[in-house]
Amino acid sequence: MEAEAGMIFRFWGVRGSIATPGPATVRYGGNTPCVEVRVGPHLIILDGGTGLRALGDALLDGPPVDASLFLTHMHWDHIQGIPFFRPAFQRGNRLAIYGERKGDRSLHEMLAGQMTDPNFPVPISVMECELEVHEVAAGEAVTLAPDLVVDSLPLAHPNGCLAYRVRAGGRCLVYATDTEHDPAGPDPALVAFARGADALIHDAMYTEEEYTSGKIGWGHATYAAAVAVAEAAQVKWLHLFHHAPEHDDAFLDAQLAAVRRALVGTTLRVEMAREGETTVL
Repeated sequence: MEAEAGMIFRFWGVRGSIATPGPATVRYGGNTPCVEVRVGPHLIILDGGTGLRALGDALLDGPPVDASLFLTHMHWDHIQGIPFFRPAFQRGNRLAIYGERKGDRSLHEMLAGQMTDPNFPVPISVMECELEVHEVAAGEAVTLAPDLVVDSLPLAHPNGCLAYRVRAGGRCLVYATDTEHDPAGPDPALVAFARGADALIHDAMYTEEEYTSGKIGWGHATYAAAVAVAEAAQVKWLHLFHHAPEHDDAFLDAQLAAVRRALVGTTLRVEMAREGETTVL
């Protein structure tokens, strides 16, 4: 996927918690979080879930890879694709990884940890690309080019999580997965962070019934909470994301239809995130 101007993003993984391959999830996809963002010649990757493997394979057919990978947090479903990202094992490519440290554990130590015996047989040191690891503090902004900035915001999730906002050329994409909201209303900090965005990719793991039946405190949002953030922030386009493992294609179809019925008469556009779906902003 190439962008001559503006901003383009594509979903390579949309599932939460664990990959769910099979006939019941083939339309929306079973890979865990990974979003490709293109701004001119710049490649930004949001999260390194199992969808990162397919993205890496697709990149092999193009020019040398120069990518900036932003990790929201270190839970397995968001990092398991990194050991299978083939461009990282080839000389001539560059991969810069951004994310938080956790206490006395550096980001590099945590990345290396999942590729260490007995978890994985190939250590991170085998990667032959130009590998850079940058620690991002919550609230920090990373400038990748004069008109390309990635902002961060802490979210409510066990062990912590960052939202990212990609700004370039007057366009804005906000990525807010793995977050929970107070029943009284959406997180005001996230609403401010997402205000006026062209697109918001937001956690929507549960129905209201599922959430109140044992999922409170698990760090994820409902469809209604995602819509509430989008409406309060006056975003143009909402992509419901981080689908629960037990939610098959038919279930997601029904939920999308219900959300759209509730929004009849509003200007908010809503989609259920789907692997392979490409959006031009």
